[in-house]
Amino acid sequence: MKPRILVVEDDTMTNQVICDFLEEKDYDVLSALDGEEAWGIFENEMLDLILLDIMLPTISGLELLERIRKTSDVPIIMLTAIDQEHTQLISFKQKVDDYVIKPFSPTILVKRVQAVLRRAEQPTATEKKEDSYGDVRINFDSSMVFLENERVALTRIEYQIVEYLAKNKGRVVTREQLIEAVWGYEFTANDRVIDSHMKNIRKKIPGLNIETIKGIGYMLEVEK
Repeated sequence: MKPRILVVEDDTMTNQVICDFLEEKDYDVLSALDGEEAWGIFENEMLDLILLDIMLPTISGLELLERIRKTSDVPIIMLTAIDQEHTQLISFKQKVDDYVIKPFSPTILVKRVQAVLRRAEQPTATEKKEDSYGDVRINFDSSMVFLENERVALTRIEYQIVEYLAKNKGRVVTREQLIEAVWGYEFTANDRVIDSHMKNIRKKIPGLNIETIKGIGYMLEVEK
């Protein structure tokens, strides 16, 4: 499957040039022209990499970076100019995987993209890479779920719920723990929001036995 890249750049022409060049290199590309649009895509899509400009309307690139890092370690390459933006980025270096200084050639950008994606594919020796539940397979490295070897189309939120339950399999996870792990401290999710996601997950992955513990939360049951 093609790596999926989100390009967040408010200059329409620059955005289009980057997208066209990445698509020519056989990447699956999504684009956003402002921070709010980018956040909506991030919330609902599984992404392999984000190209993120600092100066954006509605939500700045640095604020968006902070939001994303509260719930995800998706690789991020920042796009920055040599001025105050570059200075601002210094304090955020540990939260990004790379940064490219404007103006840049598309060829250089693609090389950076390829390098970051290669690093992201390297497994961490101390972490379990995969879990299986009958016909269901959860790959933590690629953030993908497979049912009978076919990839299940999950949103980012749905995958993070599944991953958190899988990493706590056999244990009851409270709604509060789930909200904190998936949405972060600042998000206020009501029961209907969580129930809606659970309904979608159960429909998409019928082989995954997620039990509702009334008044408490959920548990991913393990076959005995």
